[in-house]
Amino acid sequence: MDIEKIAQAIEADAGMALDGLRQGLSEMQAGMGRVTTAEQLLLRSARATTGLSQQAFAERIQTPVATLRDWEQGRFTPPGGVVCLLRLIVKRPELIGELDAA
Repeated sequence: MDIEKIAQAIEADAGMALDGLRQGLSEMQAGMGRVTTAEQLLLRSARATTGLSQQAFAERIQTPVATLRDWEQGRFTPPGGVVCLLRLIVKRPELIGELDAA
């Protein structure tokens, strides 16, 4: 993989220089890049859809904020019941208002 050639093509598409692009491509090539899971994306999407902070969202789903952060950062995967709840919140964000804050 020609990192410089790929970086130039990406920056040409973006219309600007992108800091850290070459380092990221090098890390990807070396297998060191960050992996984002579907559960992380789902959680971030659910929280963004509701507009709630980590603290407020954690309270609504009755989960410690440290656990929510661990899920968002990929250290742990949320259990199946939480994943199901997140899918519902993404589809119907108004449901978050029906959950009682702790």
